[in-house]
Amino acid sequence: MSPVTVRRVRPKIPREVQRRFWVLIRGGLSTDDAAITVGVSMGTGLRWFNHAGGMSPLALVEPSGRYLSIGEREEIACGLAAGLAVREIARGLGRDPSTVSREVARGTSPRPETGYRASIAQGYADQRAARPKPRRLQTNLRLRAIVEAQLKHRWSPEQIRDWLLEAYPDDAEMRVSHEAIYQALYVQGRGGLRRELAVCLRTGRAIRKPHRRSGERRGRIPGMISISERPAEADDRAVPGHWEGDLIVGPASTSAIGTLVERTTRYCLLLHLPGKHTAECVRDAMLAKIAQLPEHLWRSLTWDQGSEMSKHHEITMASGLPIYFCDPHSPWQRGSNENTNGLLRQYFPKGTDLSVHSAKHLDWVAHELNTRPRKTLGGRTPAQALNELLSNPYRPTVATTA
Repeated sequence: MSPVTVRRVRPKIPREVQRRFWVLIRGGLSTDDAAITVGVSMGTGLRWFNHAGGMSPLALVEPSGRYLSIGEREEIACGLAAGLAVREIARGLGRDPSTVSREVARGTSPRPETGYRASIAQGYADQRAARPKPRRLQTNLRLRAIVEAQLKHRWSPEQIRDWLLEAYPDDAEMRVSHEAIYQALYVQGRGGLRRELAVCLRTGRAIRKPHRRSGERRGRIPGMISISERPAEADDRAVPGHWEGDLIVGPASTSAIGTLVERTTRYCLLLHLPGKHTAECVRDAMLAKIAQLPEHLWRSLTWDQGSEMSKHHEITMASGLPIYFCDPHSPWQRGSNENTNGLLRQYFPKGTDLSVHSAKHLDWVAHELNTRPRKTLGGRTPAQALNELLSNPYRPTVATTA
């Protein structure tokens, strides 16, 4: 008797896991990080991403209040069993009576003895929402040919959409949204356009890059205060005590050194971050440096939107130092810090491991920079400028009224 071959059936991954994966992708995580977070292999996450063209499948989009939920359908079933009128059920759900009326008509079983049941109604709703459904660019060959021709001429999907409205004002079948064109290019089996036409787009990408919504990136650091709210006195450098900060990182971001520069004097402090540059490590190193200078020299700190500053509120609570965050991709908002980081690369070349430098060596490098004459200071050194401030502390003038 020949041996029986037993096939191992791979368990199906729940839809909720896939939905969480796409939520994390929209939040800015990489496919590897999102896959690990939801508990699947990195290969599975990459396969999901590539198959969907970088776009969350419609079937996995988070349910919205537009459609009735299984909970609402159970409330309808209970209300009908209790003899409540449709309007009374709708009022309890906060829905329009016509919505409940249509739901009862569509969700009632053909067998009279069964009536309306939530589980059966939910099954009917899932069938109606089944995807994919035929799309216009799949069924309308004329429209598809025109869209493909315009893509070859390097027209954007938005330009094609607007041109179709003008060229065929009375033909409703010659309408297509720009998003439908993007989906037809990027998502396998959703549209009918040849995927190689994606190279005709301005980006030239064959897979759609996840797009963060406006303000979403800033939400990664709770409680951020924008640089636009920083005191005006920090802009003209006339008032000392306003600092700029950043990290210089080693290869693959495995090591880093924190840098702090005072805007008026260009005085530099370096944060020792051996091994790690997590938010906790940056917080502790920052508080240690703040304690080395008088309190009146710490009026504000401006940083970029790096996750290493996610503990900024703890720094502020411990030291009283307000921290402001630059706009994304705006290094000029920390001009003094950027210039200092360039000078520091003379001591810490790019591509070198920064974790090998001791705290003592970092203090020596900072001393080197702080005792170097600076043209912007009229030939004085940052150390001299700081000593002048310590000898003559800044006292703001108070206007008097006659």
